[in-house]
Amino acid sequence: MTAQKALDRRNDVCKELQKLYLKYKDKGLEILGFPCNQFAGQEPGSNAQVQEFCRLNYGVTFQIFAKGDVRGENAQPLFQYLTEQQGFQGFDPAHPYTEMLTKALKENFPSYLEGDSIKWNFTKFLVDREGNVVARFEPTTAMSEVEAGVAACLKTAP
Repeated sequence: MTAQKALDRRNDVCKELQKLYLKYKDKGLEILGFPCNQFAGQEPGSNAQVQEFCRLNYGVTFQIFAKGDVRGENAQPLFQYLTEQQGFQGFDPAHPYTEMLTKALKENFPSYLEGDSIKWNFTKFLVDREGNVVARFEPTTAMSEVEAGVAACLKTAP
């Protein structure tokens, strides 16, 4: 994946997540953002810089936590748990970034393709009100599918 394509995708996803948050927050949705610099150095700034960037450029109002690892031996315990509960779902073959992302991973991070670990930024997990991990959405999952999962979890119409 080229740097520009990765940046474009981040822009799109941040905007889509904020839109989803605004639509469902009054029904109980919380979005928790966990920046990670393990994916081609996409989050090089300090915690404060990352948070400010997201708020200024994308209008993000959901909570953004400190940067940390989401894969490997230093993965935060939360992400160890999430990936144990919901394994890798595969990339959506119809998504326009799937071919590019798969190629970039094979060429630059082949070990990332192994097992159930998080493969790339913007992997999303849906956790219900009781703390059960009910779904995992890979970065190539359409936001409409994420929204349908959220609506079902919150028992509302999308």
